[in-house]
Amino acid sequence: MDVIGAFGRVLDVVRAGAEQTVGSARAVVALTRSGVVRPVRPDRLLGMAGSLARYGLTVTAGYAAGAARHPDRPAIVDDEGSLTFAQLDRHSDAVARAFAASGVEPGVRVGVLCRNHRGAVVAQVAAGKLGADAVLLNTGLSAGQLGDVARELALHTVVADEEFAPALAGLPDGCRVVADLDALDGPGPLPLRPPEGRTIVLTSGTTGPPKGARRPALHSISPAAAILSAIPLRAGEPALIAAPLLHTWGLAALQLAVLHGSPVVLTRRFDPAGLLELAETHRCAAVFAVPVMLQRVLELPDAQLAAAWSAHRPRIVAVSGSALPAELATAFLDRFGDVLYNLYGSTEVSWVSIASPTDLRAAPGTAGRAPAGTRLVVLGDDDRPVPPGVEGRIFVHNDMPFEGYTRAGADVPRSGGLLGTGDVGHLDENGLLHLTGRADDMIVSGGENVHPGPVEELLAARPEVREVAVTGVPDERFGQRLAAYVVLVPGAQVEPDDVRGWVRAELSRFAVPRDVEFVDALPRNATGKVVHRELPGAAHR
Repeated sequence: MDVIGAFGRVLDVVRAGAEQTVGSARAVVALTRSGVVRPVRPDRLLGMAGSLARYGLTVTAGYAAGAARHPDRPAIVDDEGSLTFAQLDRHSDAVARAFAASGVEPGVRVGVLCRNHRGAVVAQVAAGKLGADAVLLNTGLSAGQLGDVARELALHTVVADEEFAPALAGLPDGCRVVADLDALDGPGPLPLRPPEGRTIVLTSGTTGPPKGARRPALHSISPAAAILSAIPLRAGEPALIAAPLLHTWGLAALQLAVLHGSPVVLTRRFDPAGLLELAETHRCAAVFAVPVMLQRVLELPDAQLAAAWSAHRPRIVAVSGSALPAELATAFLDRFGDVLYNLYGSTEVSWVSIASPTDLRAAPGTAGRAPAGTRLVVLGDDDRPVPPGVEGRIFVHNDMPFEGYTRAGADVPRSGGLLGTGDVGHLDENGLLHLTGRADDMIVSGGENVHPGPVEELLAARPEVREVAVTGVPDERFGQRLAAYVVLVPGAQVEPDDVRGWVRAELSRFAVPRDVEFVDALPRNATGKVVHRELPGAAHR
């Protein structure tokens, strides 16, 4: 391939992404503004085009292209130090050769069970160099759950941190475990053009066993253009990814970072003070997190918060993975300025809407509006759009819906080419989306439909309450009733009748939780979602 041909290949990819996005002018502006489209030296352009031709639009191609375009730029900065794009490319080559020697090939599945560090990235890149599928495993899986997932997905190899040894005991015989990628290398060349592997992400499993969801292959950069139309990332700027890499939001952050050739800052364990320090030390322009992380940051001492980000403040703090409470959004904006973005999406539908700092100032509880190329509708029971202000089921169409679950019989709601999110909400008169909660969380108490979401929001706004979860439990008289699990701020003196009184004063009598239990903490998964089956008494509901 000559230089002119290579240049044409890159431009074709960019143009295809722009042309396939609704509102192509906005996409082109976003891609140009972020620096994705910019001049490149001919020799480096040739290497980039070769990576795209070899691996398609994948994370593997992104790091291979980065090794050609900016080989000496840091690709990953983690607890072990810095790894350049060239070093990561060579390291993943060695790991891929070792994988191949052990029997990993196209269509074979490699599990990744790691905290946020270079190994989680290298394992995915290495699998991609063989056309294998990378299965991103939840770090909270028990031995039994991990064994079930490994058997269901026929995992050949699991790359795992040593701390997860107890869970690994549940793996079936024949499943290989790799704990040290640095020690791996193998003989022979790698495939010149392997078939494109898939990334499989597990659902959160907050209410039942986690399911594998196949992420689609990318055929254009229109998905990135959609996100960039709302979140102003820039090429080459360091990004701190505090959200777990093994969940959809962390994976999306990694994909956006590699597209921009950005150094990625990672740490194995989240620490609120550490998040502030890492972002400032490495001059990160963007921080990707989940909402509960911001809550923990704001719980730091006032003196520590006052001194934070005085030398450098990120332009973007983007959150997703669980609901962003209105009070938390306002408090963070007031403390750190208008840098907060809230993306609403799921493993199945990718993104739905994005709230900008302006949106969050105007309507702190909003999930935002649909970005470029995305259709968002709220449907009634007759599958027709409802007017603004009327609640309904949320459906979306974008350029990156999932390909389906790996478990037979499992699916998501569909309507006229749209995928359902499983959530209930409404659009306001300004086109902003407001979420009520999960459709399957709705309970019927005494013949009245009651959703826990508004009750949680009301209680979470109380200064005495640190966090709260509200759920439905069986009731012999009314069919179902609400139960509230409340974590108080230190020193707060609250009785169950106080909680009931707060709700009774604002909502219907059926929304008043008859069960109020004070707990030390709520059980959460890695993205901050409350795991309802692990709430006290869940086994009896």
